[in-house]
Amino acid sequence: MSGSNYENGSRMAAPPAAAQGRAYGQVYHSSFVDEEGITKACGCPLLPLKTHIKGPAPVSDQESNDIVDEAISFFRANVFFRNFDIKSSADKLLIYLTYYINVALKRLEGCRTLAEGTKAIINLGLEDVPVPGESGFPFPGLFTPPKASQEGVLFRNYLKQIREETSGRLLGVAYRPNGTPNKWWLAFAKRKFVNVIAL
Repeated sequence: MSGSNYENGSRMAAPPAAAQGRAYGQVYHSSFVDEEGITKACGCPLLPLKTHIKGPAPVSDQESNDIVDEAISFFRANVFFRNFDIKSSADKLLIYLTYYINVALKRLEGCRTLAEGTKAIINLGLEDVPVPGESGFPFPGLFTPPKASQEGVLFRNYLKQIREETSGRLLGVAYRPNGTPNKWWLAFAKRKFVNVIAL
């Protein structure tokens, strides 16, 4: 998905066709409802990603949207909602990514150049990534705690991979080609998503 699909202007670009036709005032849901052949960990589908970052995610078709594209495209609409009606397991991952984007934007707040923003995102990536059942996981009850240590390791590695991929793409929209902040994105650092405050 090219950056022009979800950057720059004050209005959010039209979402993928699968999400169009929703009733006004409702959240955007993930289109990844087909879970056939998809591995799960802690109740979360490990969806394919368009990424070169090492991790457990299957590699997605580079010409198709993936869940990260959806999360970024839908973020400036979905972040306004205090409640999210979950319609599929992929929606749970969409909620997690929306929260993570909120956290990342909070870290970018005050970073006046792309170089400063990149450093802040790298530091965020060095932080521990909790899984369900551990202190610091933002949504108790959204995912199930791992039944075995192997499942916990798998999910943690997937979350690390998808967070890093999301961070890289987010920098591409939070800053303009000349390296200056994009106010139409960084202004959303002050939003609170589903009553969870980004730290």
